[in-house]
Amino acid sequence: MQISVVIPAYNEARVISSTVKEVREFLKNNFDSFEIIIVDDYSTDSTLKIISSLPDVQVLRNLKNHGKGYTVAKGVRSASGDWILFMDADNSTRIVELDNFLKYKEDCDLLIASRALPSSKVKVKQNILKIVLGKAGNLLSRLLIAPKIHDTQCGFKLFRREVQPLFSQLTISGFAFDFELIWLARKNNFRIKELAVAWVNNFDSTVKWYTYPQTLLQLFIIRLNDLLGKYN
Repeated sequence: MQISVVIPAYNEARVISSTVKEVREFLKNNFDSFEIIIVDDYSTDSTLKIISSLPDVQVLRNLKNHGKGYTVAKGVRSASGDWILFMDADNSTRIVELDNFLKYKEDCDLLIASRALPSSKVKVKQNILKIVLGKAGNLLSRLLIAPKIHDTQCGFKLFRREVQPLFSQLTISGFAFDFELIWLARKNNFRIKELAVAWVNNFDSTVKWYTYPQTLLQLFIIRLNDLLGKYN
């Protein structure tokens, strides 16, 4: 089995090297064949220099800052694995969670990490404003796009190669791309499962509180796009 791991990165110079080291060691110990693809979203720090020096890594770079959705999709489209994982550069959900995910690979097409299930372990919590906005977003997303998914936005998702073409249909370049991906997966009858993970908040995250309402507006745009037939 071959696996591709896609890591979007924007100004992650402080943590990217340790994250990639941990990912590489895990993959070497658990897979016969793997690739690590890091996509730099036009970082203004030394992220690009650091990742360009790392072994066993394929580096892609955006020529301007596009956003997480665009960056993830770019990496996924270049992936060649039987299974593809995208995860956050800050290692908020560690690669070891993949062990549990692979137990379901025979019965699922898209496996989604969740911080909102009873067995999820949030080791370092966000501030109260982000928690409240996040819960409101999860409720709205269940109402509009995915009734059975409690956390659409955790940045750790594993899917089989057959799901890869959906990334060419994404229209959202920012953080709301997860909403659109799940909506498209449901429309195409892919089997989706949400799995609890351990997660640690990164207080240096580029996601600000005002990003939440901006992202949630995209839920309505996704439904409008669907009504207009843009996903057909």
